[in-house]
Amino acid sequence: MVDLRVMSALLKLPDVVALMEDVPQHGLRRGQVGTVVEVLGSDVFEVEFADNHGRTYATVSLRGGQLMPLHYQSA
Repeated sequence: MVDLRVMSALLKLPDVVALMEDVPQHGLRRGQVGTVVEVLGSDVFEVEFADNHGRTYATVSLRGGQLMPLHYQSA
């Protein structure tokens, strides 16, 4: 089991993250990818979601437990 508190403590600017749950009030679904653009608190992050052309379609404040950091290189 993954400890989401530890995972959110690892988030920083400009991490690429995936949603761990739907956020229907913003039209976002689990698995969508965004970028952390601001750290608002110890467990709150502003995340920007953009299309393939770089146009932002949502900027949302989310809790760390709603996000999973993505890695493009091996550890």
